[in-house]
Amino acid sequence: MRRRLAISSAVLALVALLAGCGGSSSSSSSAASSTTSSAATTTKAQLGFEGVPIESGSDLASPGTTGTSDVDGIKCGATEQLAYHIHAHLAVYVNGQSRALPGGIGIPGSQIVQSSEGPVANGGQCIYWMHTHAPDGIIHIESPTQRIYTLGNFFDVWHQPLSATQVAGASGKVTAIVNGKPWTKPLRDIPLNPHTVVQLNIGTPSVPFQTVSWSGTQL
Repeated sequence: MRRRLAISSAVLALVALLAGCGGSSSSSSSAASSTTSSAATTTKAQLGFEGVPIESGSDLASPGTTGTSDVDGIKCGATEQLAYHIHAHLAVYVNGQSRALPGGIGIPGSQIVQSSEGPVANGGQCIYWMHTHAPDGIIHIESPTQRIYTLGNFFDVWHQPLSATQVAGASGKVTAIVNGKPWTKPLRDIPLNPHTVVQLNIGTPSVPFQTVSWSGTQL
């Protein structure tokens, strides 16, 4: 079933339903144990509606830089395209401290609202095939055809820089880890395949790889 542009509103309704059924606290506690917490925090992170902890720290950059025109052949349309539907995760650490990937990237005009299951992007003018709904690091790829999308494509949709010395609003030497292994090729070429986990360390100290268990997330 294809969802309309008001995908975030539907998410809010689902979140409210889960909370009303008493599923919020029990599902949160079980899913939280399946995802490794940020090395930069000492307390358990808040679990978002996608079953993944909300990333700590200030936003890496504003999601508001997203435009509406085609980017790298990626369109911003009125509905999500679900013929090819996968998810990847991005975590960024600047000088050892976590920075959040904001919700609403790829959903121009959306606003983050608080729900019973945490922050989520609501509304918007259109939705790109690559986007984020919540500040939990989850990148949604929802495309009319199957192709290899890259981290560079995602940052292009966001209209933010990505290089060996800059990641959106953070500058410094960047090292990348993909699915637990060092990535030595250009950052822009990192492929976002199903359940790819990308970690970018900017500056020092370098945070050990923080994996994500997808079990229980329904992503």
